[in-house]
Amino acid sequence: MTVPAQRRSSGLPTRMLVLWCPDWPVVAAAAVGGVAVTSPAAVFSANRVVASNAVARRNGVKRGMRRREAQSNCPDLAVFAADDGRDARLFEAVARTVEGLVVGVEVVRPGLVAVPVDGAAGYFGGEHALVERLVDEVSAAAGVECQVGVAEGLFAATLAARCGEFVEPGRVAEFLAPLPVTELDQPGAERAELVDLLRRLGLRTLGAFAELPERDVVNRFGAAGVLAHRLARGRSERPPLRRRPPPELTLAEEFDPVVERVDVAAFLAKGLATRFCAGLAGHGLACTRLGIYAVTEEGEHLGRAWRCAEPLTPAGVADRVRWQFEGWLRAAPGRRPTSGVVRLRLEPEEVVEGRSLQLDLWQNGRSDEDDERAARAFVRVQGVLGPEGVVTPLLDGGRDPAARVRLVPWGDPREGTTPSDATWPGRLPAPSPATVLDRPVPAQVFDAEGRPVGITPREQLTAVPHGLSITGGPPREVVGWAGPWPLAGDRRRPGPRRARLQLLLAGEPDDPPEAVLVHCAGTENPLWTLEGVYD
Repeated sequence: MTVPAQRRSSGLPTRMLVLWCPDWPVVAAAAVGGVAVTSPAAVFSANRVVASNAVARRNGVKRGMRRREAQSNCPDLAVFAADDGRDARLFEAVARTVEGLVVGVEVVRPGLVAVPVDGAAGYFGGEHALVERLVDEVSAAAGVECQVGVAEGLFAATLAARCGEFVEPGRVAEFLAPLPVTELDQPGAERAELVDLLRRLGLRTLGAFAELPERDVVNRFGAAGVLAHRLARGRSERPPLRRRPPPELTLAEEFDPVVERVDVAAFLAKGLATRFCAGLAGHGLACTRLGIYAVTEEGEHLGRAWRCAEPLTPAGVADRVRWQFEGWLRAAPGRRPTSGVVRLRLEPEEVVEGRSLQLDLWQNGRSDEDDERAARAFVRVQGVLGPEGVVTPLLDGGRDPAARVRLVPWGDPREGTTPSDATWPGRLPAPSPATVLDRPVPAQVFDAEGRPVGITPREQLTAVPHGLSITGGPPREVVGWAGPWPLAGDRRRPGPRRARLQLLLAGEPDDPPEAVLVHCAGTENPLWTLEGVYD
């Protein structure tokens, strides 16, 4: 597909059409269970509601509600267990119907499919004509209701589908502005903590968040905040990666005997997914759009593309392979393959730089067996050194980087001790220093005249910082600073005021500036110490 020159020059993402089947887990479960669509129904996981239909919601059933409470509000509620395979299997009929009309179909998740709209709209005589045709075909072929939205970018198009709206080209930011900031926490995005922080800061709409300068977003919210900020502004979550993935990153596997059962496919998918992600990681890449292609014993060619909001982990790749085999091998008669799969190909159709994906220490391509082996080794070490001999860090509440890190003995619950609504006045903004010194180093901060800089009773600097000397060494020029951040509680205590300050120090001619965190106590004879260094 050729992207219009105007869109390329403006930096807007590709114009997408998203077809959304509301409450799809409930629709799929009800279809398998033979429950009428007019009956209240809900899907549960870990005894809590994860999805419900409109009839159940009108009777007081809400997401996250416990099963007993949901059934007390709606005694006639049909209860189903969550089943990703079932959802994917039944959604294959919808994806196949869309694919029959439009090329480039991408399954985001069961219940949500996206396609680039430009070429297809021209073929069918416009976006409205294309949407009418899609809705009619899906209703007739799959027997389900759906809503369609069109906008620049997958994020905006998904929100437009929930409203059934067509966002005019170039007006996506205007469409997003009044929507609540909670829309950033889409399934799979894991932005609940960021959204909660934005709401507590008074940024309750996407427009309010988008108005923040990008530099301030980087300083306050880090990399995750920058990605969300791009979405709120109507931009792509990540800039496109210009280079094509090397051909050797495509993973192909021959099966003998052929694969005719979903459980066999699921078992094989785990090993394939680990090898696939390891190959990408070796090139510093991660996959966000996965192509799954298969050939059957009779020569039938099957294929589907899966798009993911976040870079795929080995578990994510394995899940999508399993879901796709569910759709292929358990489809309705006449739509399933006539023979088993003899060849499978995993192709990274869209990739991002590997730094976009941050994996846990023990999940970087390792299996559950590796995790269990490591856990047993930790327990043996604890038997020799005691419970405190093996600890894991936990980020908790606090005003400074050192106080926020708590070491938890291996095996103990990793639960924070700080309430989620704690505000921590005087807390340092993100990002935290990469290195926090165990023992602060003496330092001195001077103004342009060489006089010491201190903290006033009103918790302000007595002068603009101009130089920093560490342990009596030669002064280094200060080219930027932020703060001060007073240490809360000082006003109730006698003695000098205390605060922290971030300083940006000039580097050598060929070196970048260096950022440090310093602490000050006092006004007349201030005592400065170096507490941390930023990367």
